[in-house]
Amino acid sequence: MYFTMEDGWLQRIMSSIATISLVWVMLSRYLETFNLNEYISILTSKLFGYFYPYIHIKFPEQGGDKLKRSEAYTAIEEYLGTICVAKGKRFKAEIRKENKNWDLSMDDKEEIIDNFNGIKFWWVSNSQAKQNTSISFYPSSDVKRYYRLTFHRQHREVGYIKYLNHVIETGKKEAIKKRQRKLYTNNPEERGYREKLWIHVPFEHPSTFETLAMDPNQKREIIDDLVMFSRNKDYYKRIGKAWKRGYLLYGPPGTGKSSMIAAMANFLDYSIYDLELTAVKNNSMLRKLLIATEGKSIIVIEDIDCSLDVTEKRKKAKKKKSKEEEEKDEIKGKKKDDNDSKVTLSGLLNFIDGLWSACGGERLIIFTTNHVKKLDPALIRRGRMDKHIELSYCGFEAFKVLAYNYLDIKQHPLFAEVENLMAEVKITPADVAENLIPKHRLGEEEDATICLENLIQTLVEFKANPILEDLESDDDDDEKREKETIKKEDEDKEEEN
Repeated sequence: MYFTMEDGWLQRIMSSIATISLVWVMLSRYLETFNLNEYISILTSKLFGYFYPYIHIKFPEQGGDKLKRSEAYTAIEEYLGTICVAKGKRFKAEIRKENKNWDLSMDDKEEIIDNFNGIKFWWVSNSQAKQNTSISFYPSSDVKRYYRLTFHRQHREVGYIKYLNHVIETGKKEAIKKRQRKLYTNNPEERGYREKLWIHVPFEHPSTFETLAMDPNQKREIIDDLVMFSRNKDYYKRIGKAWKRGYLLYGPPGTGKSSMIAAMANFLDYSIYDLELTAVKNNSMLRKLLIATEGKSIIVIEDIDCSLDVTEKRKKAKKKKSKEEEEKDEIKGKKKDDNDSKVTLSGLLNFIDGLWSACGGERLIIFTTNHVKKLDPALIRRGRMDKHIELSYCGFEAFKVLAYNYLDIKQHPLFAEVENLMAEVKITPADVAENLIPKHRLGEEEDATICLENLIQTLVEFKANPILEDLESDDDDDEKREKETIKKEDEDKEEEN
């Protein structure tokens, strides 16, 4: 069928459209004159909302505080990853841990329909460009990602409560199953963007409690303490304490402090945040780093006595200064590099057990040191460092663990001689392990004999020429030298006066 202008009705329609357009242009100018555009827009939106039957919920990637990723977004991402393979068409793919499987998630602009109790729920993955008005020479994330959920308003109660609870719980369980442990370090080049507070690599350290060379009773005590901590979330809540626990590992170099931390992480399936305090500019940045950590993690500060002025001698060495000396110190302070760390002992204490330490949960905070007596008592008191673990020189029981690990033997005729020498000689597990590494593959029995003979020779040398000093003696010597230095400086000043 064909229509022509002679039919009349088409001509009338065209004329009506032109008239309506002219009236709308005149009406718009009239509304602008009296500032009525805004009211008309609100009224139109209300009318549209009254007849529009669907509800939209937006879940942005960034949390409300903009400091960390939204937990809801992460859980939704994991949940949608479980259903997108069957229902989606476009995906983003990453290799899952141990390179065994692919981890798929929804691509941008992709839509998935999910059925829950016979009700349809529409999910859309989307992104929006940020409006960045500032000029910056450093790269930043210019995209804000979000998920949008749509469902009919007659299912409001199911959508708000049952379905969203189902999504979050399923997503969290899936995240735990796919969780890959990581080793983090704070980024010294961080420019203020959340994504760069921590950089990481996969955590693949092989150390376990079975391979640790230490007293079996002490090992069992540590394992029981870790199990008790990980299973008592409700207990910590009931007694009003943050779900965290502090450990102080101390002992001579080479006694396995780092291996102990790795064994803890492998035992609990936790990630590790290796915090380098000298790269933290101030207390505020220290708090940001803490907020950016996740639960089920270990925060480690190694060689705490070398990281900051947190030693006991800072009080003992403090003395009165003349006005001229104070002015000189002030001038020197102004000349210091702006990149120097300004983290204080007070800031570190607040990081450990202050108000900010309650952000998140299920964390271990571990300090290591070679000189425990040098640390300020306020830093290592119970409640901050709850459990003190001494990792000392290698005993015979620890030696047997190393012999089994390195040589795959549990008994040998030379064990008796090794036991007698170890009762008289101080030697670290690292030194023992070095002697037990086979240098030539001659056969298991030949290798074991040669390695044990090398160890015996080393023990005899250590006995004849002891080169290891007791740490307590080191601390006492340092304190003695420090007092002598202060005394000499005071005597010199008296002579000058």
